Amino acid sequence: MAASSPTGALRNAVVLSLLAAAGIASYIFIGLDGWAYYATPTAVRGYTAGHQLLRPAGRVGHLFGVFGFVMMLVPVAYAVRKKVKRLREFGSMKTWLEVHIFCGIVGPVFVTFHTSFKFGGLISVAYWSMVAVVLSGFIGRYLFMQIPRSLRGLELTQTDLDRRTSELAQWLSAAMVSERLLHAIDAFEERVVPVGPVSYGSLFRGDRLLRREASALRAAAEAIDGAPAVHDDVIAIATERALLRRRMASLHTTRRLFELWHVFHMPLVYIMFAIVVAHVAVTLYMGYVPFVG
Repeated sequence: MAASSPTGALRNAVVLSLLAAAGIASYIFIGLDGWAYYATPTAVRGYTAGHQLLRPAGRVGHLFGVFGFVMMLVPVAYAVRKKVKRLREFGSMKTWLEVHIFCGIVGPVFVTFHTSFKFGGLISVAYWSMVAVVLSGFIGRYLFMQIPRSLRGLELTQTDLDRRTSELAQWLSAAMVSERLLHAIDAFEERVVPVGPVSYGSLFRGDRLLRREASALRAAAEAIDGAPAVHDDVIAIATERALLRRRMASLHTTRRLFELWHVFHMPLVYIMFAIVVAHVAVTLYMGYVPFVG
């Protein structure tokens, strides 16, 4: 049976994306002397050494826009892949989501440098829509991670969830641990698994509560039986089972919030792309093509 959700991989995708964004920004600010250019008032930037290179229509500044636009098209491919049945066999949902996250973070960084930090006119609507899309994307990612999934990123059925929790319960029962520790594990699950409907606030506080209680369980295990090697496996299994049961209990709330998130997220995406496509069309019509002319 697969693990309940590919959360570790998604966290790694975010970390990798942020590191890549930081590396790109550092190279531009230091390697291309962008700090001096962007810190110069816009009225006199034309007199700086980096103007021809880093301005929006400059050779490098223009490429920032191209790279950013291409990377922002990847989330569109991700959305198409989810909706078209024939494309669902091309890579796992987890891999597509990781690429979606990477491009959704790094792409806007290129777009920001393409603007040379000048935000005005109609294009500013697209830019701030992009910022809102990125920020709301972090919320969407969190909600996505709350829905139990297989390693391929597919949502698990109720039968899958029941089977997995049963397997974990059997493992804990067969583990060579004391009755006191098993009682401590039961008390741990009672504290972290909600009874009844889950509120929106408790949904977002759940991971922090689980981490805190898992640390308390580990301390209790050491106090009860010392620190045998089996404790690591026992605590890991108990935490996975509690996490799975908690997400099963909050599934209705999570799905409802995910639906509301789409209602907010998607119009911003449409506004952003409508203006960006118009911007690209005007740019091509005016003849601003990198390395040409």
